[in-house]
Amino acid sequence: MRRQRRLRKIWHQHTLVTSARIPLIAAVCLFVIYNSSSSSLAGVPSPQTEEHPLAIGHRGASGYAPENTLASYRIAVSLHADYIEIDLQMTEDGELVAMHDDTVDRTTNGSGKVRHMTLAEVKALDAGSKFNALNPAYAKAEFVGEKVPTLREIFDAFGDSTKYMLETKIPSDNPGLEDKLWALVRSRGLENRIAVQSFSKASLLRMRSFDNDVPLYQLLWYTRRAAPLSGRTLSDIASYADGVGANFSRIDEKYIWKVRRAGLKMLPYTINTRSGMRRALAWGASGLHTDYPDRLKEVAP
Repeated sequence: MRRQRRLRKIWHQHTLVTSARIPLIAAVCLFVIYNSSSSSLAGVPSPQTEEHPLAIGHRGASGYAPENTLASYRIAVSLHADYIEIDLQMTEDGELVAMHDDTVDRTTNGSGKVRHMTLAEVKALDAGSKFNALNPAYAKAEFVGEKVPTLREIFDAFGDSTKYMLETKIPSDNPGLEDKLWALVRSRGLENRIAVQSFSKASLLRMRSFDNDVPLYQLLWYTRRAAPLSGRTLSDIASYADGVGANFSRIDEKYIWKVRRAGLKMLPYTINTRSGMRRALAWGASGLHTDYPDRLKEVAP
């Protein structure tokens, strides 16, 4: 009988110890599960803190100088833009020049489509005086007679001292533009200093065929408030591009977050006010296009 009581006492003590250990074991298990979950979420971007926002000098520093000119690009580089954005058109004789529109009418003293003009004809134009007339606060005598630069001249001027956001404009009207672009990039050894953006998926796919690592951005334009991109659309873009660019005035926080959650960068355009820049970054933008790169550097030093 005494032996039985002693055995029951030992069993009771063992039960108490085991019961006390259960919460501890449960806590350890929860800790392991929590850390495993945290690790699995490590790859999900936290847009506000993931990276320093990229300042893309829109057509250079086109708020301060004539767009898509060497003067504009010099200012953008001096203001520490991370990229200078260059719109590319091709002349009749196959030279790549920096020009946003398919005609020279808006920014020069000439008229006509770039693709119907020779390089010599484009070079004869004044690409600076109109800026002075429209922007008296930033007008400079030295802008008068500013020339439309070729991509070759831009690369020669800046080399690897900056990065280049190259936009292929209207590829359907400029067959072979991507091939000429890539050949020039390789000849200058700038493969690691460029990114390419386009509204044309076909153009970006052509660029991807040359190099698996060059950053590519699919541009999108909306005439009204944009709905968030569908999962199918985002998956398609992610299959060939690294990010998306869209007009900031037509998108919102939900749009940006959905792009970021798809593992893509988001570079809205074109944001020139500090309040707009702060809002874009708060929404999770990876950076932004601006005519005033210094303003973004002030907002996000």
